[in-house]
Amino acid sequence: MKEKAKESKHRILILGASGFLGNAIYKELCAYFKTFGTYNRPNRTFEKNHHFFQYNIEEDDVYEILDIVRPTIIISALRGDFSKQVIIHQHIAEYVFTKKIKLIFLSSANVFDAYSKYPSYEQDKTLSNSIYGHFKIKIENMLLRLPKRQVAILRLPMVFGSKSPRILEILQYINDKAPIEVFPNLIMNVTTDHKVTQQIHYIINRNKSGVFHLGSNDLVHHDDFIKEIIKSLGNYKAIYKQVYTTNDDRYLAVLPKYNVLPKNLQLQSQDILNELKI
Repeated sequence: MKEKAKESKHRILILGASGFLGNAIYKELCAYFKTFGTYNRPNRTFEKNHHFFQYNIEEDDVYEILDIVRPTIIISALRGDFSKQVIIHQHIAEYVFTKKIKLIFLSSANVFDAYSKYPSYEQDKTLSNSIYGHFKIKIENMLLRLPKRQVAILRLPMVFGSKSPRILEILQYINDKAPIEVFPNLIMNVTTDHKVTQQIHYIINRNKSGVFHLGSNDLVHHDDFIKEIIKSLGNYKAIYKQVYTTNDDRYLAVLPKYNVLPKNLQLQSQDILNELKI
């Protein structure tokens, strides 16, 4: 009970708390902290929860919610129009700086997708060929100008979990007898929603800041891993479409080197397969 009392001093606002990861974070934190969240589309469940606010990044002003919640920590798990997100994060960064509070930003391994010859570590220079990676870099660079103790940037690889969009999509393809795209030359690392939420909880508790790479400690080939996942899910017959974007192996992996979390918060790709086993 002492731990709970110690933790509850924070007021946490999760932007994008109706999404897959945002909602998993809300469920992890709400028993320990005063936790609030935003949702986009009308939703009866969220409307009844007085800790949730409807927020449309196209139309609404984030300051209104910030003024109501008065958060000590903001977690950004927003999705949606990239250019709107850049503007919103400018406003959030100003608020965080002025109020001397903390921002936890969910970024992506795609900030390194222009580097294909090796895995990436926290202090490596970011460079992306994709629009998604480029937009994440833009926000990261903006946040890195804030005082270091006020920001945690969490770079995530592919996130799996029993209810994750990726798993649901795989099951839908199998059901429709449609081919599942696999990338034989893509070497990556992976994680789960459960592990990410535990890691965020730890980062909050220990007041950690800086750049974190929250992927598995080991690397997997995309095609092998997707096949292993399908095997873990059940006795399914899947059709695969092999996609070769390059003749050589291509890395898209974020490995920790400097901000290493405790052993119990690290994971191997096999842990994900074990979690999904029926």
